[in-house]
Amino acid sequence: MGMSQRRRLLAPLALLAVSGLALAGCAEGSSSGGGDSSGKGQTVKISGGITGTEADQLNKSFDKFTKDTGIKVVYTGDKAFEGNIVTKVQGGSAPDIAIVPQPGLLKSLVDTGSVKVAPKEVSDNVDKNWSKDWKNYGTFNGKFYAAPMLANVKGYVWYSPAKFKELGVTVPKTWDELLTLTKTIQAKTGQAPWCAGFASGDASGWPGTDWIEDLVLRQSGPDVYDKWVAGDVKFTDPQIKQAFDAVGSILLDPKYVNAGFGDVKSINSTAFADVAAKVADGTCTLTHQASFLSSNFLDVKTKAGTPPKVAADGDVYAFVMPGIKEGDKVVEGGGEFVAGFSDNAATKKVLAFMSSADFANARVKLGGVISANKNADPSLASSPFLQDAMKTVQDPKTVLRFDASDLMPATVGSGSFWKGMVSWIDGKPTPDVLNDIQAGYKN
Repeated sequence: MGMSQRRRLLAPLALLAVSGLALAGCAEGSSSGGGDSSGKGQTVKISGGITGTEADQLNKSFDKFTKDTGIKVVYTGDKAFEGNIVTKVQGGSAPDIAIVPQPGLLKSLVDTGSVKVAPKEVSDNVDKNWSKDWKNYGTFNGKFYAAPMLANVKGYVWYSPAKFKELGVTVPKTWDELLTLTKTIQAKTGQAPWCAGFASGDASGWPGTDWIEDLVLRQSGPDVYDKWVAGDVKFTDPQIKQAFDAVGSILLDPKYVNAGFGDVKSINSTAFADVAAKVADGTCTLTHQASFLSSNFLDVKTKAGTPPKVAADGDVYAFVMPGIKEGDKVVEGGGEFVAGFSDNAATKKVLAFMSSADFANARVKLGGVISANKNADPSLASSPFLQDAMKTVQDPKTVLRFDASDLMPATVGSGSFWKGMVSWIDGKPTPDVLNDIQAGYKN
């Protein structure tokens, strides 16, 4: 599995960003201010890796809350958050609240003994607003610690609606139809339909893990996916090899990749975000990436010299990678979790607000993000694409699983798995790659 949306945008990361961002930890310190038992007059400090415009928007999300409660909220982002937050917490410099991008990192923080069990109001809000799977990601040893915040959807196939119309092809409804579409585009154009980029600095390879995770979830189902994440199904299991073989039918075929960049091996030297420009100018017909790629299109130009319109009738759009059977609604996703280190009244009220539909609506309305909070209003999302993505994660019929590599031990998820994908693209035989990845559990 790959990094969360934000982490991926910044750790080249990420991203999951959804934008991917590395959480930062510059807002250490306890709630301050005179205040009273209601929390009024106090300041609650939040740390995370969300930076830039998204950090400004996150702070704006609390404007009405501050006006209503008198509690000031200050969010500070820092790209070094993920690498430093555990050490800072152990050293007594925890913020009041941390926004954590992965369940694995959240568990490390819980293991320090400094994360407070979520207040009852937060737990009740999560029961009301999210699926059980989301609550489980914030639960350890039977205790619930952290509510989900925002979400991103992985496993999108980005394409050009105009190109599809020109070629007389339509969005596929099954995995086999996707393979047929690939073959048809190649036959009609004489060019590779797909482009892909695995380069991401020290995190190179993570985009490939997302491909594999999508196929494990679709081919073998959520139960096998969960056992794989838990280590009970090994990488050397035939069900995992089946996913590699399926992905390889596209990514290892020189007829199908790497449009605009070179041959199969050029995937490893192509930055993951660079594919956006090739899809926008029509050089590449198809690419696989999370919902956060929508923001990357803002920085590229079409042949007309303008940013592409992201819409079903626009320059670029995306469909969720189809399942094995038509109608299957299975997606891989990511998101952040809100962990509290203080138990004063002000912090508890902020935690409760952040687990509410009111917070989700306030942040979603400001643009660029979605929430899996099922009582939030998807019509507030800032584009038709994000509205559709939000409806997908809210739909109770959607089978959603968190990015597998973010749940696996770091020696595997962000270690041997990432490295294995690079070796695989470079031509190492699949059985050897699977053995190498599995060996990460022994380190």
